Amino acid sequence: MNRKNLTLSFFYYLLSAFGISLTLKASIGVSSFNSLNATLAEFSKIKIGTITAILNFLFLIACLLLDRQPKLKNYLTMSIALLFFGSAINLFTYFVFPLFTLHSYLLKCLLFILGTIIAGIGTGKVLKYQLLKFPIETFCLFLAERTTHSFKFYRYSIDLFCIAIALLLTFTFHLTLMVREGTVISFLLLSPVIALAKD
Repeated sequence: MNRKNLTLSFFYYLLSAFGISLTLKASIGVSSFNSLNATLAEFSKIKIGTITAILNFLFLIACLLLDRQPKLKNYLTMSIALLFFGSAINLFTYFVFPLFTLHSYLLKCLLFILGTIIAGIGTGKVLKYQLLKFPIETFCLFLAERTTHSFKFYRYSIDLFCIAIALLLTFTFHLTLMVREGTVISFLLLSPVIALAKD
């Protein structure tokens, strides 16, 4: 395993966490998966980075179970990366970004777009180096290999599931609505940015 590329992969993994934290700071909604993370965080009173890491760990375990030739070293490296990922989101969300406040809706939208672009670049670069995996994408890939449905089908299904559960919890327990205009912006912008950064 190339150490330089592994170090860069960790850096871009953390850059993705920074971008996600910016979208949370904007407070105009978040991406599909993060809408569930943010809703669960408010519901459980557990920090959002911790929730994000836990859910990713669950997908990582599912990947390990589906993997026909699992390399435990790779899964251990991924586990360490997820710990850093969740910790970085907590650091920015609860300790750094509360130091400033945004009152303008336009600035919030611009911050969200910036955060989405940064998160997309980080994700794309991680995918380019192919040393660290994103558990959800890997899980969907494994499912696609074993069934007649495509990767896109499973990935969008997870997005819809996350949105549905987030909305259900929100309206049942009167929580902050996380599925908003930011969710639409993320849906339209994130994938193209990831594709550009990956090439």
